Amino acid sequence: MKTRLVQIYKKHKEIVDYLIAGGLTTAVSIILFYGSVWTVFDGTDAFQLQAANILSWCGAVVFAYGINRVFVFRSREVCILKEGLIFAASRIATLLLDMAVMMVGTAVAGFDYQIMKLLSMVLVTAGNYIISKFWVFQQ
Repeated sequence: MKTRLVQIYKKHKEIVDYLIAGGLTTAVSIILFYGSVWTVFDGTDAFQLQAANILSWCGAVVFAYGINRVFVFRSREVCILKEGLIFAASRIATLLLDMAVMMVGTAVAGFDYQIMKLLSMVLVTAGNYIISKFWVFQQ
């Protein structure tokens, strides 16, 4: 059983590593959001909640860049600033995808927001992986 799992991991290493990195990035985002609401921002104020959300998104993007660069794609790009800016731009693009899926799915098509969020998360995760592999961290 153990050797079978090792074989599966070796065969799909990059994708498994990407999913692990994504889980860690999600944890960072949650910690930053709730940590900032509990310490700095007022959780009853809509604008301050948005500030906490922006802070957690930015922190998660910075963390995701580092872990994807080193752990997942093992980038050798010398110009980290250029690569980082491309990574950030790609994450902004998939953020817009997320927002569009949610808007169209809920407001236009009338689907349940929970189902649409799950669909959006799958699309964004796949999009982030494809963009990172073939555009940001191309070897």
